[in-house]
Amino acid sequence: MTAGSTAEGSYPARRAAWYAVAILTICYTFSFVDRLILAFLVTPMKHDLHLSDTQIGLLQGLAFTAFYSVLGIPLGLAADRVSRRNLIAAGVLVWSLMTSCGSLARTFWTLVVTRLGVGVGEATLSPAAFSMIADCFPRERLSSALSVYSIGVQAGAGLALILGGVVVQLVSHMAPVALPWVGLVAPWRLTFVFVGAPGVILVMLLATVREPGRRRLAQRAHAQAPAGLANALGQLRARWRSAVGIAVLMGCQAMSNYAFGSWSPAFFERLYHWPKSLIGLTLGALTIGCGCTGLVIGGRLSDRWLRSGMPEAPLRVGFVSLLGAACTLLPALLVHPAALSVALLVPALFFLALPIGCLYASIQMIFTNEVRGTVSAIILLVTNLGGVSLGSLLPGLLDDRLFHDERMLGPAMAISVGAACLIGMAAALLTYGSYRRDFEGIRAGA
Repeated sequence: MTAGSTAEGSYPARRAAWYAVAILTICYTFSFVDRLILAFLVTPMKHDLHLSDTQIGLLQGLAFTAFYSVLGIPLGLAADRVSRRNLIAAGVLVWSLMTSCGSLARTFWTLVVTRLGVGVGEATLSPAAFSMIADCFPRERLSSALSVYSIGVQAGAGLALILGGVVVQLVSHMAPVALPWVGLVAPWRLTFVFVGAPGVILVMLLATVREPGRRRLAQRAHAQAPAGLANALGQLRARWRSAVGIAVLMGCQAMSNYAFGSWSPAFFERLYHWPKSLIGLTLGALTIGCGCTGLVIGGRLSDRWLRSGMPEAPLRVGFVSLLGAACTLLPALLVHPAALSVALLVPALFFLALPIGCLYASIQMIFTNEVRGTVSAIILLVTNLGGVSLGSLLPGLLDDRLFHDERMLGPAMAISVGAACLIGMAAALLTYGSYRRDFEGIRAGA
């Protein structure tokens, strides 16, 4: 079927559906490598560009999320109208090119521009991918499918840590490198080129994915409702309690993840003086192993609860996640020695990853197809501007303005994570009832 098909035929063959998920997951993985590589370049960036922890936090958060979040809305509208596969391919080229251009940045503001460009490219991915995957699977399997897609979060973060640690350690003793038309550059800058290069391969892989037919278009109550911002805003108003609850819960989960992920390499370097290669391998292995396990179990748990008659299952997984993170990640950031901290990170990273896929699925379950991309983009705007920006910024800001001590990064991270967990758990509890009503309402209109 074409991208604009409104047929309600069968879902794609299982092999084709999971192949599409696999390719989109690879794209998501590399998007997170490009997004999070800065976490391992904190020390050389501070030294060469004379940056503060607050500026580092802005680079990892707001400089990326500003365009990523705002442009997500028009790109979400585009995902509801044009070929989602081709839209993603264009975004991959943009974010890969802008990542590589980070090697040329000489000031804080030029580096900000490259991070804004990375955000522009990556804004194409998630709204279009959510919509594609929702057209490949029935609702009772959607949490599992989106949890597999969300493995890209953990795999990308883990690869960024491993590659960042190994590459930065290897180039740390190299002399400046001479590049054509550029001149001498510090070796750590080549990291940007390495992580941006796979973009061309990703575009070729996307060309092998078939666009699924669009399902659940204009059903009953929405029989004449066109795709567009007005329709999306109308459906959001009708389900505003659920939408706000999901956005706050996702924002708090993202804030916890980014407060840890953006600063964990600096945490182990400053407090325990670990070499970068050891930090990268340790945190990368934990992120991939524990995070991917959490994602898969979270998706299956949500699907099982959903089949047992619990419509708010994705939100319950979110509550369990934040409760578990509060009980394990907070002490991991405050205890000594390093071995105990690492041991606590095993369950902590499992809990942090648990709800990512099913929270994405929770949006798709209560909105019709013609607005899924747009609604996803609007909710992600709130999530990213609030959760990602604050999670990346707040630890550095607290370190600079409250503690005035680089070795107090652990308590600064713990405060950020603790606040996010408390707010997110409250949002989940307050949203169960409205989400149940909206879930049943959309099913009744199917």
